[in-house]
Parts: sequence; C-alpha cells; structure tokens
Amino acid sequence: MGSLRLYTCYTCPFAQRVWITRNFKGLQDEIKLVPLILQNRPAWYPEKVYPPNKVPSLEHNGKITGESLDLIKYLESNFEGPSLLPQDPAKKEFAEELFSYTDKFNGTVYTAFKGDLAKSGPAFDYLENALHKFDDGPFFLGKCCQVDIAYIPFVERLNIFLLEVFKYDIAAGRQKLAAWIEEVNKIEAYKQTKTDPKELVEFYKKRFVSHS
Repeated sequence: MGSLRLYTCYTCPFAQRVWITRNFKGLQDEIKLVPLILQNRPAWYPEKVYPPNKVPSLEHNGKITGESLDLIKYLESNFEGPSLLPQDPAKKEFAEELFSYTDKFNGTVYTAFKGDLAKSGPAFDYLENALHKFDDGPFFLGKCCQVDIAYIPFVERLNIFLLEVFKYDIAAGRQKLAAWIEEVNKIEAYKQTKTDPKELVEFYKKRFVSHS
C-alpha cells in the first residue's frame, strides 16, 4: 500500500476534521498520525512533504493531498469503513451546500469576535435552520456524516470560548443546535480528538481578546 501518514496538529480544527474521519472509518491502524506543532513547524515539512506548509495533509501511495474538506471526502472515496455520505440525492445536494457555507460560517463568527458579537447570530441560525431540513435524526442529514465532521471542530471551540469569555450561549433558543452538540459529543470517533477546554479558551483569548 505504500506509506500512509496524516500530518496533523492536535489543536487545529481543520486537521481535527480529518482525524475524526479517520477514527470514524476505523482507520487508526492504517493511517499513522504525524503531529506537528504549528508555532514551530519543522523545516522538512514544507521542503519534503507539503510545500504550502499547512495541516492537514495526507501521504498516500507517494502522493500528498491537502485541504481538510477535500481530505474527508478522499478518505470516504479511497478507504473501507462505515460510510459518511448518504445515498439520497437530496441529502447529497444539501451536503454540498453545507460544505460550501463552512468558510462563510467561520468568517462571520470570527469577524464578530473583533467587534459586535451579535453579528455572529446569523451563522448559528443558519446551522439551526439546516438541522430542521431533515427530521430523521439529530444530525444535519439524519445520521452522522461528513457535514457534521466539517462543522463540529469549529462549533466545539466557539461554544466553549463564547460561553466562558463572553457568557454567550450559542445554543440558547436554538433547540436543534443544542441537541446536535449533545449527540455529536456521544460519538467516540470525535471524543478521542477533543482538545482540553482550558487550552482552547487560553488560545482563543490570546488570539481574539484585546489586552488594551
């Protein structure tokens, strides 16, 4: 099969997406994790592995693939294990719509940190409304799939940080979102990848809360 390594960082939400997918599909023995420290990336990584010098990246059969959303799809297409993509065409179409919103979601919320926190509301409302579309389970497309994995690392961090620092509860008045967070937290593949909440809060405080 050739070398099979996932270059990751244990605290990076983008890398966490692929780590969760690996665990969910039962590929722990097959795909070796190579953790990097982002603040101190080794010189060999961009030189010999992945020139963009970002994580995650996957080394598979001598080829390197990057970008977290591409990688969660790549693991689904190229490896055995439980499926993370529904067969229903309507659900597949909605999955693509939700994937394409991830950057806007992150951009809206992170921009709100620096100014008016209320401006993050529409991003969380979007998730709440999306969770109402299919009512055959607590996840975006009924059963846990790639879309849930794409969002949870970011929602996890925002939920902890906003509550702790700003006393802003993203699940207040958003019943489906609250239930979704609770259900995702029961999934072993995800639980194994979570960062210590205290570490998350400290990291985000340094990054987003002004010390002036």
